[in-house]
Amino acid sequence: MAGTLQVESTRGDVVESVHRVSLAVVDRDGRLVMSAGNPDLLTFWRSAAKPFQAMPLIASGAADRYGFTSRELALACASHSSEPVHLEIAEGMLRKIGLPESALACGIHPPISPAVAEQVVRQGTVMTPRWSNCSGKHAGMLATAAHQGWPLAGYNEFSHPLQQQILAEITRWSDCPADRMAFAVDGCAAVCFGLPLRAMALAYARLGVSAEPAATRLRQAMAGHPELVAGQGRLCTDLGVATAGAAVAKVGADGIYCAALTAAGLGLALKVEDGDMLSSGPALLFVLAALAGRHSLGFDPGALPAAVTRHAAIPIVNTRGTRTGSLQAVGRPRFVA
Repeated sequence: MAGTLQVESTRGDVVESVHRVSLAVVDRDGRLVMSAGNPDLLTFWRSAAKPFQAMPLIASGAADRYGFTSRELALACASHSSEPVHLEIAEGMLRKIGLPESALACGIHPPISPAVAEQVVRQGTVMTPRWSNCSGKHAGMLATAAHQGWPLAGYNEFSHPLQQQILAEITRWSDCPADRMAFAVDGCAAVCFGLPLRAMALAYARLGVSAEPAATRLRQAMAGHPELVAGQGRLCTDLGVATAGAAVAKVGADGIYCAALTAAGLGLALKVEDGDMLSSGPALLFVLAALAGRHSLGFDPGALPAAVTRHAAIPIVNTRGTRTGSLQAVGRPRFVA
């Protein structure tokens, strides 16, 4: 029998709507540990694929050639909030490569951070491609292409050798062959990879324990600089700070969340099936709390600071700022092993 997991949106004491969640948690050998819904659901990995898209940056020697620091490697894996530090690091990466900002294929969008977005509107800021939450990823891709002597034009397209190298890395880490994947264009104009949740979870389980230089450096960069992986007030950052790297989490658009639980040797991947991104954070924290009953995670989900636990029940407020309900996860995920 499949386990259940859903995020309920309440108004007053009534459940007004329900967001179903599919989940896969696996160990480093690919054994399913916990599941809910359809753990083999094929869906797009979106930005949670970024650590694996960054593997060639290190494996090719590009990161060393251009002198990228761990902060720059963290930004290559980030969906950042366009805070000043994020913009500064993205600009510095391009400067080290010797490329103008116009080389970035990612477009421009409002900052993920509501505070930064409000400031942009208030100040009339003209945003440029480095403001994209994916600018670190794209700068890393440009560095890899430049180092390899590949054309810079079209580096984001499926036919480019860089994207084929990324595909090979994703296949290797996930054990999912290309003929079982789906391919599309992501919001930032790079290739978007679709694969089963179980395969995503396996990749993250391996990322958490791998001794390979590329994986180790990227994992340590994300764990050491969680403020660069997302931004102020966001769950990826708050959880990374609170667990000191025992949980390396990465959000993806359209309801995706993945995490490497480094001390436990587990990886997880979840998808809010209707794509509601607000619901993915409460679902992630619910899963961590459930796992802690049977696995040593290297941290106690019940003792996490308020900076993290506030993401578990997200208030819903009306136009006057009055709380009218909340988003909170419920369910009974199935333990398999």
